[in-house]
Amino acid sequence: MIAALAVLAFVTAERLAELFLAKRNTARLLARGAKEIAPGHYPLIVALHAAWLGGLWLLAWDRPIQWIWLALFAILQIVRIWVLTTLGDRWTTRIVILPGAPLVKTGPYRFLNHPNYTVVVGEIAVLPLAFGLPWYALAFSILNGIVLFIRIRAENAALGDASNLSHRPG
Repeated sequence: MIAALAVLAFVTAERLAELFLAKRNTARLLARGAKEIAPGHYPLIVALHAAWLGGLWLLAWDRPIQWIWLALFAILQIVRIWVLTTLGDRWTTRIVILPGAPLVKTGPYRFLNHPNYTVVVGEIAVLPLAFGLPWYALAFSILNGIVLFIRIRAENAALGDASNLSHRPG
């Protein structure tokens, strides 16, 4: 039970810190002339992630941890940090395009177009599995897939114009 609470507290603190960082980075990018693209789906992303984490607090706070899945989740956190450090002040949870800025092609972006989304897909599935909740993992993976379909289409369209590339938010 204590381990489950510690994991959930860590993930909650991580997500809150990321929201703070994203808000700060978004404001700085907008102040430099960036434009937010396709903001209409953003509340859906926030709702999905809040429901996923809130549901884990309700269902998993007292469950035993399956350590192999938690180890995989830890590896995903290392990749997450790699994505955030690669993008630096250009990382945000929104699609924000800074005209004239080059597309990031270093770090994990050498290997994947959307490494952050790859991490999120893994996290949405793996953390519930660490608590022995396979149906929860499946349900939220499906919902996340639907949201990412919308998000990645909007982001790819925004990034398609080479003269307006700023970063790869995902």
